[in-house]
Amino acid sequence: MTELESHAPVMVEEAVAGLNVQEDGVYVDATFGRGGHARAILLRLGTGGRLLALDRDPDAVAAAAAIADPRFAIRHAPFSALGKVLEAEGGIRIDGLLLDLGVSSPQLDNAARGFSFRQDGPLDMRMDTTRGPTAAEWLNVAEEREIAEVIDAYGEERFAKRIARAIVAARAEQPFKTTRQLGVLVAKAVGTREPGQDPATRTFQALRIHVNQELAELEQVLPQAIASLKPGGRVAVISFHSLEDRIVKRFFLAAERPGAHPALARMPLRERDLPQPLLWRVGRAIKAGAAEVARNPRSRSAVLRIAERTEAAA
Repeated sequence: MTELESHAPVMVEEAVAGLNVQEDGVYVDATFGRGGHARAILLRLGTGGRLLALDRDPDAVAAAAAIADPRFAIRHAPFSALGKVLEAEGGIRIDGLLLDLGVSSPQLDNAARGFSFRQDGPLDMRMDTTRGPTAAEWLNVAEEREIAEVIDAYGEERFAKRIARAIVAARAEQPFKTTRQLGVLVAKAVGTREPGQDPATRTFQALRIHVNQELAELEQVLPQAIASLKPGGRVAVISFHSLEDRIVKRFFLAAERPGAHPALARMPLRERDLPQPLLWRVGRAIKAGAAEVARNPRSRSAVLRIAERTEAAA
């Protein structure tokens, strides 16, 4: 079994159905991973359709070589570069955009990538291993206050200050290099944790989000989605924790209520004269079903939100 086949993507049917794939449409899978969603989209495309994938992980881009389909192409880029990529493709407008956020199973399972405290490996955590500082490099130079703020904001860790203080004290004796070093230290600093959760879970999540600027990436791509979609085109976003989902939910709500803009609030406009919204939400937030959660526990926290582009000018 290949790596492409072994990775279990989350809510494939729900996400692809939400995109309402048209046979001759142009779609973007902006988080290719190992291609589970991409292959499902390709199955629904006709000969005139096209699927463009993005991923900032070189391993994911290399894995995409297994898809030998003339309708498919992949680009090594973060999804925040969506607008630039589409411009390089001739300024195309698209019929659908899929975002499957967070870290993938192959990234977590590879100890050399440094995402997991369950295996010892270099404390890297970069989704794009070709650029930027590793988690260890940042952790060894950041100020205690900044470390605490990151762990608190992105990990929602109530012991953030205690952990940051322990990190700064420990690195004075020996710089951080491995996931085990950090995992052991956090376990000692925290002491207690709710049943079933490793004490290092929140800290590792926070560092990963910070190193990869995941929330900033999401905030940057959503307006580009509006600009890139054709009228009637859809954006589907799968998020895995509340920080991501909150950004998506608020963005969709704001795009659906242009009359709430401060400048419009001061104008004597009747409701019927307000500009058309940029997006309409499609249904409610969707969560993985019990059968999928049983097969793939990672899907337990997944939330899928879908919105459709209106004909309003961006």
